[in-house]
Amino acid sequence: MTENKPETGAPGQRRFPQPVRLVSADADLAQWGSLLDAVSAATGDVPALLTIARNIGSSWPKPGDGQTGLLWELLASVASVDVAAGRVFEPHLDAQAILAQAALSPDARDGAWGVFAAEGPGTLLEAKPDGDGILLSGAKPWCSLAPLLDRAVITAHTETGGRAAFAVDLRHPGVTCEEPAWVARGLREIPSGTVHFSQVPAVPLGGDGWYFSRPGFAWGGMGVAACWLGGAVAVARDYEESLRTAAGNGREPDQVALAALGETDRILTSALQYLARTAELIDGGALSDGDGTLSNARGPSVQDDAPVADRSAWSEALRVRGTVAAAVERVLSLVSRNRGPAPLAFDEPYAKRMADLGLYVRQHHAMRDDAQLGKLTLNGDHPW
Repeated sequence: MTENKPETGAPGQRRFPQPVRLVSADADLAQWGSLLDAVSAATGDVPALLTIARNIGSSWPKPGDGQTGLLWELLASVASVDVAAGRVFEPHLDAQAILAQAALSPDARDGAWGVFAAEGPGTLLEAKPDGDGILLSGAKPWCSLAPLLDRAVITAHTETGGRAAFAVDLRHPGVTCEEPAWVARGLREIPSGTVHFSQVPAVPLGGDGWYFSRPGFAWGGMGVAACWLGGAVAVARDYEESLRTAAGNGREPDQVALAALGETDRILTSALQYLARTAELIDGGALSDGDGTLSNARGPSVQDDAPVADRSAWSEALRVRGTVAAAVERVLSLVSRNRGPAPLAFDEPYAKRMADLGLYVRQHHAMRDDAQLGKLTLNGDHPW
């Protein structure tokens, strides 16, 4: 058994970056090679990662355009190389999809983008008309990498009492980024602080509620789950590699170690297949509805008496995110218990991956999201 025993071999040694297969045939996975090599070389260098993301952002598939599975395969593969890189790529690609859905011209989509839609106590961002334009004033919390980005899709409160999305230039002199007290041991290169806006011009993207009611809101949430899952695949590969290394040094894995690997395989295979099938449903038009209501920053809700004929995009996003989050947390538990403390202390890539993924998956709202799903289920929004 490998539990609580240090591993032999050079800490941090890894095979060449491997893609995560979601929808591509094995023979087609070679297309990711140069990209994943570049991501691996740029690990820890956020400006370099942003440059890579910016270079591919205009050419890669967008959710709902017929190649959603390929997009999620890209995100999972990048996160398998470096979880923090996935955290850099995902919002930029999500922003590009939002801008396309809002019919913003390609010329206006240049640069490195973020998506800032969180709300927090003591912060309020307001959008007010000014002549023929809109000005943003106030504060927005949880703005990851804002000082390093060029632009962002950002939500703000409007004079009608709703919330709407806007495109904003983060280089404007009215934008001030706080230095966050970022003490996290995971995603250390992705600080998320509060950004202050003072009379900053903004371009409207749809009207009140459009950002949350469009089906792309749910699709984007599932793209985050693809990143989580890619990170978990890498953790599983770490574990498989550790067992092979131990066996090569005369320590064959016992039944407990093999059972953990078998459960890990079963969990990840099921989650990957579910994600691939959901991508097919999106591209087939089965999850292209818009809800039109808004409960909070986590997404749309269904009114108590709203009739539901079939499952909605948002209910499926809650299923996908909850299923993947549970899979990730189980894999983290299985692998950390069986590998013990030594690699967490001496294997830097593995320790970084575990810390990054543990923090990233906390974007899932656990039982609160299940409560939303339960409400939708009670209204008949389920496939069973």
